[in-house]
Amino acid sequence: MNENPSTANPPPAPRGNGARLARLNSPWLVWPATAAVAVLLYFALAYLNLFLTHESTDDAFIEGHVVSVAPRIAGQVLAVQVLDNQFVHSNDLLVEIDPADYAIAVAQKEAASLSQDANLRTMIAAYELMRTKVTTAEAAARVAKADAAAAEATAKKAQADFDRASSLLKQNTISQQEFDAAQAQNTKAQADWKSALDNAAEQLSKVDEADRTLAAAFAEKDMALAQFNESLTNVAAAQLDLSYTKLFATCDGRITRKSVEPGNYVDVGQELLSIVPNEVWVVANFKESQLKHMKPGQRATVSIDALDRSFAAHVDSVQAGTGARFSLLPPENATGNYVKVVQRVPVKIIFDEPLPADHTIGPGLSVTPSVQVGSLSVPDWVTALVAISLAFVAALTFRFALNRKLNGR
Repeated sequence: MNENPSTANPPPAPRGNGARLARLNSPWLVWPATAAVAVLLYFALAYLNLFLTHESTDDAFIEGHVVSVAPRIAGQVLAVQVLDNQFVHSNDLLVEIDPADYAIAVAQKEAASLSQDANLRTMIAAYELMRTKVTTAEAAARVAKADAAAAEATAKKAQADFDRASSLLKQNTISQQEFDAAQAQNTKAQADWKSALDNAAEQLSKVDEADRTLAAAFAEKDMALAQFNESLTNVAAAQLDLSYTKLFATCDGRITRKSVEPGNYVDVGQELLSIVPNEVWVVANFKESQLKHMKPGQRATVSIDALDRSFAAHVDSVQAGTGARFSLLPPENATGNYVKVVQRVPVKIIFDEPLPADHTIGPGLSVTPSVQVGSLSVPDWVTALVAISLAFVAALTFRFALNRKLNGR
């Protein structure tokens, strides 16, 4: 009976190193190892991509506006309408100061204003009366001037009659009685003319006196008007002080650093609480060596430690100077003991997507921004595809090498 040599004499089972190589060539070991290598390659390629095209720093914090609320007047706090960390809207009532003293001041200023108003009306009436008197004096002066002109004409006619009578008397044409009558008429006319001139001068002086009195009345009226306007200003100032007894929110935000309670006496400018609006941004202190390719408008991602997630953002601006230069005590390098230290420059980064409303994100929270400064950035799916391809090629190469080594034995 002929036996098949391949079945009659099976190849001997591998021993020693050959058995270990055979176990390494098992699909149950190769493919999980390939998957692990693919994962490692993915993270390695992703890190390499970030290293070559992104700049990152952990010296970065959330920043935002902090609006301090302080009174413009002094007084005792009547009520506090907000609590710590409470969200408030613009124009919400925050603190009330006792308005009693300021309400009394308003009443006093309003009474003084009414008095000044009455005084102004009196001055206006006196001024109008003086204007009437000036008009009357001017009319009387015109009448006196006309009377003086008429008396002048009469006096000139009487003088002419007297001169003719004197000439006729020398010629014995008229009697002594007629001459005496002409003389008496001339004397009376001259006296009347002089009296009319004096009266006209007196009336003109009365006009001058009325004008000066009118000017004084006008000045008093202006003074009374100025005092009345001042009283109105005092009323407005008192009403403004009264309005300051209620402190309102100037914007939407959360109450922080509240240090006021009902019954406290507060002074002008004393900080009572602060409001932190919802609008926040990131201030990242990059090393100066990281700014070579950084500029406004570049895309960025910001990882917030408190949320353990990232948000899309972009670079808004780069500060024109290092943070140390604008510190309270800037470094002085002109001492002769200079040591070069890498400086950090604040970079403002603005979020492109809204932050979650169910979490409070306020100034001071730590973040880690990553700014894309390179023109080429490989997407995650491309990185994953390359990692899988490389791991697959490596697995095939590894199996091919093992098979050759096993067949060689």
